[in-house]
Amino acid sequence: MSQQIEQRVETLRQLLNQYSYEYYVKDQPSVPDSEYDKLLHELIDIEAAHPEMKTADSPTVRVGGTAQSTFEKVKHDTPMLSLGNAFNEEDLRKFDQRIHDQIGTVEYMCELKIDGLAVSLKYENGVFVKGLTRGDGTTGEDITENLKTIHAIPLKIKKPLTFEVRGEAYMPRSSFLKLNEEKAQNDEQPFANPRNAAAGSLRQLDARLAAKRKLSVFLYSVNNFTEFDATTQSGALDELDELGFKTNQKRKKVGTIDEVLEFISYWTEQRESLSYDIDGIVIKVNDIEQQEEMGYTQKSPRWAIAYKFPAEEVVTQLHDIELSIGRTGVVTPTAILEPVRVAGTTVSRASLHNEDLIHEKDIRIGDSVVIKKAGDIIPEVVYSIVERRPEGVETYHMPTHCPSCNHELVRIEGEVALRCINPKCQAQLVEGLIHFVSRQAMNIDGLGTKIIQQLYENNKIKDVADIYYLTEEDLLPLERMGTKKVSNLLSAIEASKENSLEQLLFGLGIRHLGVKASQVIAEKYGTIDKLFDVTEEELIEIHDVGHKLAQSVVTYLDNEDIRALINKLKEKHVNMDFKGVRTTNIEGHPDFKDKTIVLTGKLHQMTRNEAAQWLELQGAKVTNSVTKKTDVVIAGDDAGSKLAKAEKFGTTVWSENDFIAKQKEIMN
Repeated sequence: MSQQIEQRVETLRQLLNQYSYEYYVKDQPSVPDSEYDKLLHELIDIEAAHPEMKTADSPTVRVGGTAQSTFEKVKHDTPMLSLGNAFNEEDLRKFDQRIHDQIGTVEYMCELKIDGLAVSLKYENGVFVKGLTRGDGTTGEDITENLKTIHAIPLKIKKPLTFEVRGEAYMPRSSFLKLNEEKAQNDEQPFANPRNAAAGSLRQLDARLAAKRKLSVFLYSVNNFTEFDATTQSGALDELDELGFKTNQKRKKVGTIDEVLEFISYWTEQRESLSYDIDGIVIKVNDIEQQEEMGYTQKSPRWAIAYKFPAEEVVTQLHDIELSIGRTGVVTPTAILEPVRVAGTTVSRASLHNEDLIHEKDIRIGDSVVIKKAGDIIPEVVYSIVERRPEGVETYHMPTHCPSCNHELVRIEGEVALRCINPKCQAQLVEGLIHFVSRQAMNIDGLGTKIIQQLYENNKIKDVADIYYLTEEDLLPLERMGTKKVSNLLSAIEASKENSLEQLLFGLGIRHLGVKASQVIAEKYGTIDKLFDVTEEELIEIHDVGHKLAQSVVTYLDNEDIRALINKLKEKHVNMDFKGVRTTNIEGHPDFKDKTIVLTGKLHQMTRNEAAQWLELQGAKVTNSVTKKTDVVIAGDDAGSKLAKAEKFGTTVWSENDFIAKQKEIMN
């Protein structure tokens, strides 16, 4: 009987692996889903009854096990470097010239640049044993259990090889649309694009959640070729195909840079025909010996480059202009569009900034408009197509009264924005509450926009102090608020009472008062009570505090209603003292002090805001744009145009690892 069960288990595994390979790798399913599911459940039942028969490479491990408490940090055997970027034909021809100057004639391999999350897969004797994220390139996170849920990753390959293969995990567009539909039904914030969705899915601590996201993967490189016969990149990809891996078949081997440009031109036009997102083309020297001869810089291989697609422009219909009121009363117009796909995501809204811009571009409701994503992120209306304008379409004019409270709108001298100056405007009050709980302010996790709106509409909160008077009875009746969620939220509210004074000041939403000025003022005066007595003249003496900000702070704190609000917060023991790191106690470091620094791209070991705050504590000036006066550019992943500009000016460029090394040098 035992032998029969063992034979059945082996048969089931062979069938399931074959069907999975046909479906997820070859995209040629040979049986219906119901047949696969039936066999999988049979295997699950057998392994449950005979746990000694379950192996690490069984198809059942893809289902997802128990949740982890954290992801372990693991150092890569060799660094996962990023690629240098090219943004136009000139950049590519310079790359080609450098190649020819160093090693002469070459053959190039052109591959689609998949817009996902870089991963590394380790195999021992043909069995998948560990999967890591790229992380900072030196150290990644162990997401093995989540990667096992991706059917396109073989748990066991056709030969007992020990090696590491790298690639890009991604979310197919069909999976992305389904996921966002589910989020909309659950009143949850949708993912902005498939790349964010894939990254978020692979960082779920519960692998069962990752399994539901239906991710896939394309493998594109082998870490070392000891166990491979291949002498070229194209040969290595062919060997990966033979072993059962999924590689992208849209690749092409070419002999000249002109053929590279033809390949790029084709896929620039055809990218939307794919079932997944791409954000460029990767060009590699094909011969592995030539790759080794060219070598590497500290950040990237010299023999490869990534061409990034320019911002995509598409035409759609402008149906309406919707107005929103910010916490300071500014009225912002937003274009409501016929949904259209741009740079990998469906766009139905785009910013119009202000009335002057609308008139300058002569944008009217009913127009056909051209939209693009600035930096492939923020949708914006570029212009209206006047020749397509229907008859009778009128020039757009902003309303004279607030759409929220009907108070008359004003335009303050020297400003382009219309503003509602009613202090009791509901839209402003709600936006103020949302700002107060935001990450850079009081950082109350779990108290999102929808919950705040419900609490406000149900008269549970009218000002920020009311948050600290909330009870379980106030929160439980709200939509989708269970006992555990309420308990977590109340704990987050309680924890925020210990925040330092600068977070409270920023959270109060005082006009013109940003994060940096909040830090400077809180450090200078130490307590909220001392701030009540400060004068404009005293504030202006502080570096980085101008007349407008000084006047705004003094006027705000001189208001009796505000003083009552502060007392209300004190009654609930919200901290009113500065507890942060004092910049006056830090002498700074010559690599940072008085230097102008720009942060660009995605950092992995901290957020850009955290990096900026740390740099400012060292006496650096952090700016948003690269100029000839910029001293250092710190470039994370996908750094883009700022990095290109820095290279053009000859500006010093640090990788994230360089930056971390400098931090450690100071701290040690």
